[in-house]
Amino acid sequence: MDVKNLAAAIRESDVILSVCPPHAALEVARSVAEHNFSGIYLDANAVSRATAERIGEIVTKAGASFVDGGIIGSPVKRAGTTRLYLSGARAPEVAQLFSASLLDARAIGEKPGAASALKMAYAAWSKCTDALVLAVRALAATEGVDKALLEEWAISQPDLERRCIQAAAVAAPKAWRYVGEMREIAATFEAAGLPTGFHNAAAEICERLVPFKDRTDPAPTVAAVVDALSAPPAKDRKASV
Repeated sequence: MDVKNLAAAIRESDVILSVCPPHAALEVARSVAEHNFSGIYLDANAVSRATAERIGEIVTKAGASFVDGGIIGSPVKRAGTTRLYLSGARAPEVAQLFSASLLDARAIGEKPGAASALKMAYAAWSKCTDALVLAVRALAATEGVDKALLEEWAISQPDLERRCIQAAAVAAPKAWRYVGEMREIAATFEAAGLPTGFHNAAAEICERLVPFKDRTDPAPTVAAVVDALSAPPAKDRKASV
């Protein structure tokens, strides 16, 4: 991060919007807080309520107003496809900033944390199921029943093969970003007194897909993803040498 350019940008800004991989959200907040930013700091990252609240503490202590955000939907290309949920005392004010844009900004509460909780609940299904369906194919391949599974899916779950192909092509190149998000979701479940195993396992699946980072041309195939998932993690390979 270019500190000189960051300092200049902060001086010229009334609102700062943070969108980055979840593991970097706290670092970005601290970088901004070091410059005593006193405007509105909107964190729209895929983090747990607890992490959002920590970010809020960091930036408000430095003098900023904090608005918690959660983005649901694809990158904005047309109206009606993507929502930005906002929570915090100044959430309605921030929502108005997007009124003439393609992004549908919605204030859902006065207390920061609600927007992040909603994002976690949504992504707990949408992104975890991509990891699950790919893991299922890896299991079937390892057990030698992949062809039989596809035949059964064609009968009883006709959408799943298409979903698996899409998960390999679209989700696998982005899985490196989802590792932290799955951990944040697991932490959200833990804070709510719910089991964390689903999403910690999804994080491990995503870790095994890191070699496909940003690989879109050509996109990963199901076969390539299955091979990556079926190989033992690096630490296990070292232990077996």
